[in-house]
Amino acid sequence: MWNDLVNLLFQAYEQFSLLPLSIEIALAFIFIAIVSTLAAYGSILFRRYNGYVYQKRLAYLSPIIEDLITEQVLLNENLGKDMLVDEIEFDQAAISDKLYKKPGVRQVLIDILIRYRKNFRGEVGDLLRKLYIDMDLVEDSFKKLRKYKWETKIKAIVELTQMDIPISDSTLLPLTNSTNPTLRAVSRNAYIQLSKNDPFKFFDIATEPLLPWDQLEMFKIITTTKDIAIPNFSRWVSYSTNKSIVSFCLKLIAHYDQQNAIPAVMDLLTTKDHFFRANAINCLGKLSAEMSEETLVRIYNSQPVNCQIEILKALGRIGSGNYLEFLKHEFLYSTNFDIQMNAARSIIKHNTHQSRLMIEELMETTEEDHQLIIKHCQNPLIKY
Repeated sequence: MWNDLVNLLFQAYEQFSLLPLSIEIALAFIFIAIVSTLAAYGSILFRRYNGYVYQKRLAYLSPIIEDLITEQVLLNENLGKDMLVDEIEFDQAAISDKLYKKPGVRQVLIDILIRYRKNFRGEVGDLLRKLYIDMDLVEDSFKKLRKYKWETKIKAIVELTQMDIPISDSTLLPLTNSTNPTLRAVSRNAYIQLSKNDPFKFFDIATEPLLPWDQLEMFKIITTTKDIAIPNFSRWVSYSTNKSIVSFCLKLIAHYDQQNAIPAVMDLLTTKDHFFRANAINCLGKLSAEMSEETLVRIYNSQPVNCQIEILKALGRIGSGNYLEFLKHEFLYSTNFDIQMNAARSIIKHNTHQSRLMIEELMETTEEDHQLIIKHCQNPLIKY
């Protein structure tokens, strides 16, 4: 039978080789398309089947596991007795049930524990973590972390992060620079949350960019994580060659008002990338870096419009009053509407007696178009 199949395939190949080249190519593409379509449908069906099996298992196991959590954690008689969480013991017979040894059941158990821990903090949250450890579920998560598939690695990292389980630098740090953007983002966020001594160490080795959405998520984690060790971000501003890291550090410098970073930020005013330069100017304004005003005004005329606008904003945020006449000049004589608008806003932003007198003078002496700009900028609902 095997020989007959081989002969049949050989005859088919001989017939195929006799066809014109154009038909051979067309048939090859048709064959590839059919195989690809079948593979895609097979993958979809396989995923749907796995999802169906998981949901059936979840429906059966959820009441059992929730009863376990209720008895061992939520209604634990030692809660509220001033005992350390590590000293509280669980019913070994209950947590050692054969049901919880099955791989599929253990994954459902991990998922439910994580869901509960998202809703409970304090002593109950710590006890949920202890149950996760005592049932040896930590090793299940670490096994997933050692798998090849990036989706499996992400699931493992999320589980360990949610349960506040440390991951060694040798394992997690390389993943923070992964070529897969999703795995890279999850690993970086986990590193910040789990590293107790140097949560920003991956900034030193980062060659892949921090995407805008990643920066937003990371900023949220950094600013909401308790007891995080905040470094002087100027070190990366000065030495990092990754522009996205430097741009992100500028945001963090402004947020944490790191005044000692001002010299490092001012060094970026000579960079050739004008978008990068605009970020540095924006940071100086938010730091109210009065020492930078003279430099900003001096370089103003040599800058593109986006940097000029940031300089005008910075002068308004600093609000020293030393360059009100400069702002007035830009408002009156610039032909660019955005520059006029930001110059007016910066004058108003000073909110001093001198700036108010200047606004009154401009309202009395300028043309209607300029007056309309000032009235618009005086609206307190406009964010600056």
